[in-house]
Amino acid sequence: MSAVDLGLWVYLSRTPLLWLTLTLLAYAGADRLSAAMRRNPLANPVLIAIAVIAVILLLTHTPYPTYFAGAQFVHFLLGPATVALAFPLYENRAIVRGSLLPMGLALFAGSVTAILSAVLIARAFGLPKLVLVSIAPKSVTAAVAMGVSNSLGGDAVLTAVMVIITGILGAIIVTPLMNALGIKDWRARGFAVGVASHGIGTARAFQVHPIAGTFAGIAMGLNALLTAILAPIILRALGL
Repeated sequence: MSAVDLGLWVYLSRTPLLWLTLTLLAYAGADRLSAAMRRNPLANPVLIAIAVIAVILLLTHTPYPTYFAGAQFVHFLLGPATVALAFPLYENRAIVRGSLLPMGLALFAGSVTAILSAVLIARAFGLPKLVLVSIAPKSVTAAVAMGVSNSLGGDAVLTAVMVIITGILGAIIVTPLMNALGIKDWRARGFAVGVASHGIGTARAFQVHPIAGTFAGIAMGLNALLTAILAPIILRALGL
């Protein structure tokens, strides 16, 4: 790299617009690749985009705070994107009203299972209390999970990592798992992934079927609220 090229890169790397542009381009390219592969669960656009951005940051020796200073507008849009899930909910309100009881039961069972399974498995491996507390809210959207983790004495950064990993894994395995189990009801499929894998799973559900996406969005919102209530109770009951 010449001195001119290096100087240009140093200038651009300090410009917030660069990292926002690269983030959008990485996701757009990843989404096109996913579409070309007929939305194969393994071709998850979020996973691909994260990998691309991570490689760029490593190759350019760019610290994460510098990157986030530019890409934080995408982070800000998570709020409006979540609110926008109300539109498909309104359009399918009749179907939702007819499923309130099973949704309530599934929500409670899924929320408790998500918290307990993560904490008990981690404790079985002898992981410290900090990790156990941080991993408990892994199945809810990052903003809520980090807040819950902080309030309980966990590490919000570790929680955020676990939230992303959980979402990506859920989005990858949900379709083949549901097919293997013979579950064909789009309401059940969507609600399950929404409870287990928050926004990333919900995005995958919308790719598969609009009803699945609607119920995933409902599950994501309700599970965030319920987890904030149940996580402290369950951790206290486990002596954490």
